[in-house]
Amino acid sequence: MSTFALLADLPLEVESVTLEGLAADVSTGFRRQTTIISMSGGGFTGLGEDVTYDGEDHDALQAWEELPDLTGSFTIESFCDLIESLDLFPTEPVREVSRRYRTWGFESAALDLALQQAGESLHGRLGMEPHPVNFVCSIRLAEPPDLLEPLRRRLDAYPHLRFKLDPTPEWTTEVLEWLRESGSVDSLDFKGLYEGTEVDTPPDPDFYARVIDGLPDTWIEDPKLTPEIDEILLPHRDRVSWDANIHSVADIDALPFPPAMVNIKPSRLGPLRDLFHAYDTCRARGIGMYGGGQFELGPGRGQIQYLASIFHPYGPNDVAPTGYNEVDPPPGLPESPLPVAAHETGMQWG
Repeated sequence: MSTFALLADLPLEVESVTLEGLAADVSTGFRRQTTIISMSGGGFTGLGEDVTYDGEDHDALQAWEELPDLTGSFTIESFCDLIESLDLFPTEPVREVSRRYRTWGFESAALDLALQQAGESLHGRLGMEPHPVNFVCSIRLAEPPDLLEPLRRRLDAYPHLRFKLDPTPEWTTEVLEWLRESGSVDSLDFKGLYEGTEVDTPPDPDFYARVIDGLPDTWIEDPKLTPEIDEILLPHRDRVSWDANIHSVADIDALPFPPAMVNIKPSRLGPLRDLFHAYDTCRARGIGMYGGGQFELGPGRGQIQYLASIFHPYGPNDVAPTGYNEVDPPPGLPESPLPVAAHETGMQWG
């Protein structure tokens, strides 16, 4: 039986839906906004988080006076059918993928509520055991001459912290040597699938070869597969992972070669049935998995940590506690691996 099928017939009673905006300045220098979705029924409240990136989309949602009526009696399957039939944007979203993010927010809140109403936890319903979660901290290094300063600052406070870094052409031989000797880097996100953004990197074969050879024990995420770079990567295909292009199983099928690892971001997959289908497919094919966050500010972070604890606890999960995203991470943050903190009922963690 598929994972979604184990959840599909859960009864769900929705009596009210409320929205709450959150905002914070994060380490990459932008003002992050998210929307907390609260669904209540039968004395319980389920929570989800819309992680759409554009502030104007959150402003429009939170000001929406004619939010579709989501109250009534459902199963999880019928509620997901309803959500996926609606336009949950009062105005056109800035980017189309945000529709998946919002679907995840509403459907995760519904699943949390349905599990609470049934008196069950997610892992109990699925017959799976949660495990402590390995995580990495995803940051982009500073500009010269203080390139390594954000990493040094975090390692001074948390010496065992592991990282996912975005390589840039400014990485010198000395920087690569320092990173290799630190032993703190688990994965390198080349952002080769982005074009025309502030973070994408040039498809320069010399740059790729220098970084890949300089950090030989790391995952190589989202490379730009020009013919020259594909040739460089040929002996390293067992190190290549994919992230930004993974929205569905169809996207996994469309990869240029069978993947060793993929990033299954719940919010990027969106609908619950698509997310759990991806988990099932990767397990059946022996594809490694890890989870990724999208600067969640509220309960969404715990939910992706919970899912990681069930489906891929040992991968290089980009699900660090939110405090690591701050410019100066505060003292006392949980360190990797995160101890199991699944609630007795619902889909909350911590």
